[in-house]
Amino acid sequence: MKKHLPSVILAVVLLLLWQGIAMIIDAAYILPSPTQICVRLWELREPLFLVHLPATMKVTAIGLLISIVLGILLAVSMDANEKVERALYPVIVASQTIPTTAIAPLFILWFGYSIWSKVLVTILITFFPIAITVFDGFKATKREMEELLQTYGATKADIFWKLKLPTALPNFFSAIKMAIPLSVIGAAIAEWLGAQEGLGYFSKRMMTQLDGAGVFAPVVLLSITAMLAVGIRLGISFYQMEKGDLSDEKEIVCDAHGSGYGIRHDSLWKWRIRRHHSRNHRRGNSAGGFYRCAGLVPQRGTCFPV
Repeated sequence: MKKHLPSVILAVVLLLLWQGIAMIIDAAYILPSPTQICVRLWELREPLFLVHLPATMKVTAIGLLISIVLGILLAVSMDANEKVERALYPVIVASQTIPTTAIAPLFILWFGYSIWSKVLVTILITFFPIAITVFDGFKATKREMEELLQTYGATKADIFWKLKLPTALPNFFSAIKMAIPLSVIGAAIAEWLGAQEGLGYFSKRMMTQLDGAGVFAPVVLLSITAMLAVGIRLGISFYQMEKGDLSDEKEIVCDAHGSGYGIRHDSLWKWRIRRHHSRNHRRGNSAGGFYRCAGLVPQRGTCFPV
């Protein structure tokens, strides 16, 4: 709680400042106060929570899911083939230079007011951080570790599943934390530009009525929803760290007597490698099988399945 105290204090100060400025201006259609927004949010609770919020969350969920699959496929393809990387990477980067507000009307022209026009806008905004961040995670794999596995007869598939994928997992989860709020923003923008339901559509409708508090009410609801989604993801990560499922190490440490221990640094697997003595090489037993400590002792080596 103490760790989040500065953020709470800053949020309270900003809300009080907002309340004071709104009271001075005294024009709710321009700048409604936080209290007016809360009152309006309560008054509009039925259409917001029962109609428009589910519509926005549906677009967000579908767009985020497709973005995750598309981003991972692009990252894997670029990592697997250098020619594919040279072809796709500039296109992926260039896709983010297209103004969303300019291309969204085209999607509406092609798909009408169906859900897919809004999903495409969400994908266009969301897939980029996933693809680039996961690809950077693959590239962060140490070349000497790949060569070590190749020396022991590992195939490209073995290297990908046992080395590259675990190395890229922290990047993947960081990308998800960025993609969740972006997907909510993308859905709201798409609904604002053309839709028949959703929080973005509702906010635009309130704007035509000069209802400032009504415009802010769905925006506040969107912000709270995105923060809750990111908070749940962070809470899962913190829980895993407390349970010991996450670590900053990805190596096994061997001493001069051939004993070793180590853990792997991702959130899906945890290797408990027991101390083991051997004359020629060091092995540790884990739930997934035997692992050998490579390298001369005493030094830090790497672990891989045998």
